[in-house]
Amino acid sequence: MSNDSVDIIIPIYRPREEFLDLLERLIKQSYPVNRIILINTEQKYFDERLFLISDKIEVHHIDKKDFDHAATRDMAIRMSDAKYVLFMTMDAMPASDKLVERLVDCFAGSGETIAVAYARQLPRKDCRMQEKYTRKFNYPEESMTKNIDSLAKLGIKTYFCSDVCAMYDREIYLKNGGFEAPAIFNEDMVYAAKAVNTGYSIRYCAEAKVRHSHNYSCAELFKRNFDMGVSQAMHPEVFGNVSSESEGMKLVINTAKYLCKNGHWYEIPYLFVSSAYKYLGYKKGLKYRKLKNKTILKYTSNAEFWRHLSGR
Repeated sequence: MSNDSVDIIIPIYRPREEFLDLLERLIKQSYPVNRIILINTEQKYFDERLFLISDKIEVHHIDKKDFDHAATRDMAIRMSDAKYVLFMTMDAMPASDKLVERLVDCFAGSGETIAVAYARQLPRKDCRMQEKYTRKFNYPEESMTKNIDSLAKLGIKTYFCSDVCAMYDREIYLKNGGFEAPAIFNEDMVYAAKAVNTGYSIRYCAEAKVRHSHNYSCAELFKRNFDMGVSQAMHPEVFGNVSSESEGMKLVINTAKYLCKNGHWYEIPYLFVSSAYKYLGYKKGLKYRKLKNKTILKYTSNAEFWRHLSGR
């Protein structure tokens, strides 16, 4: 095995037909991967055709009640003996055969010790104009390296990272204690903050690209942002001294300008309505400790997480 070997880890649950395409694209990457480790939730939903794509595919089944954003990924990375581990989600499609190669390149020659390198996310063809700008806002055209000195300028975005497509130095990951489990959301940002605060750097690699976007309903946005608020409330050591609300407001204002500039001014009312749902969900999440259990289960998009917590 090469000293710079790469394993890819993807948690899956009832993947769609396009997941076959995703696996084929990963097998054909210019930088060869060692293994593709699939953590499949509920064996009864597993598609046996996945085994036919390559003998590099390895599958481990878990029950739905045992899935956790942090613990499941941590379990998988400890199955690997590769130098680098690339976490992906089952709906992130490589935009080219250079994805893995570009991410591996981030770990050498920068003069800094990179703990994680994450890819640029491009919108899918069916993506709403509003979401297209969100992708542009969060994943700009220019790459950057973020470290402890970035906090003064970037604030919360210093810790921004996404396991939709992010490559980890496995040795640094293990040395740093890995993900904080259990996690309802943001396991990637919490780890990135830990890495930054222990002297490592995070690399945003705009040259590594995946197509990934969603057209969420307002109710779905409320629930996702409720979970985000919960994750921030659970980790005051990360989010207590850096505000994310100013970034949210900047995104709304810039999106409105973008819609007007591109002739989609008629989408602005939906922008404000959906942003209100996001903000309300986020604020409710920050105060989840004051909510009754039945209210939390109504607001969250991850009911299984709460069933694992004692006293709820």
